[in-house]
Amino acid sequence: MQIQFHKYQGTGNDFVMIDNRTNTFPKKNTQLIEFLCDRRFGIGGDGLILLENHDKYDFNMVYYNSDGSTSTMCGNGGRCLVAFAKQLGIIEYEAHFEASDGYHFAKFENNLIALQMIDVTEVKHFTTHDYVYTGSPHHVQLVSDLKDFDVKNNGAKLRYSDLYDASGCNINFIAQENTDTFSVRTYERGVEDETLSCGTGATAVAIAMHATNKTSANRININVLGGKLTISFDVEKNMYKNVFLTGPAEMVFAGSLDV
Repeated sequence: MQIQFHKYQGTGNDFVMIDNRTNTFPKKNTQLIEFLCDRRFGIGGDGLILLENHDKYDFNMVYYNSDGSTSTMCGNGGRCLVAFAKQLGIIEYEAHFEASDGYHFAKFENNLIALQMIDVTEVKHFTTHDYVYTGSPHHVQLVSDLKDFDVKNNGAKLRYSDLYDASGCNINFIAQENTDTFSVRTYERGVEDETLSCGTGATAVAIAMHATNKTSANRININVLGGKLTISFDVEKNMYKNVFLTGPAEMVFAGSLDV
């Protein structure tokens, strides 16, 4: 079988994109997905995303972790998929699509893509950290010396700890830079390593920092290893609404692979 693919990245979070509107991709073949995401033997990516037809919206998003498992929402992946849909001629400057966590709207703004995330109704506060669900589960924790922090080992310990069930959690470590800017490093489940960026994680960090009065801004800059993201939102009765994740999304290369 020959697979046509495109490779996209959003602030260093990279994905194998496949147009599956013909519904021919073997979606249950987790070994194939893992192979395609392998950086040495396959194409390489933090995840694989299928663009599929939808009976109501512009398209449907199906996301897989790099280990071949299905996963919850991926914010940077969603932004990259919007760029892919534009490249395919499915959309122009706005998109309406469905993902694992429901409906999403996205728009192009000054060569960036702004993706509307789900509303957040609750931030859970603990002694050492906060927990926020932004389409994916996120542990948010301030640390000292973020630059030299051992994200992989400390992230794995928390991801597999008794704090979370067997499905685990994404782990975000944070440093505050100023009143509206935070630096974030993320350990992602499914990748089981640190990634250069995590969109749902950046969103969770921005909301958690606002909810814990670390910032009063409703437009927050997030520095990740792969670049910069911006999170904006409105607050209504302790609910975070009109949440937008904004950042770049670019095609890296395209090709075909015989498998």
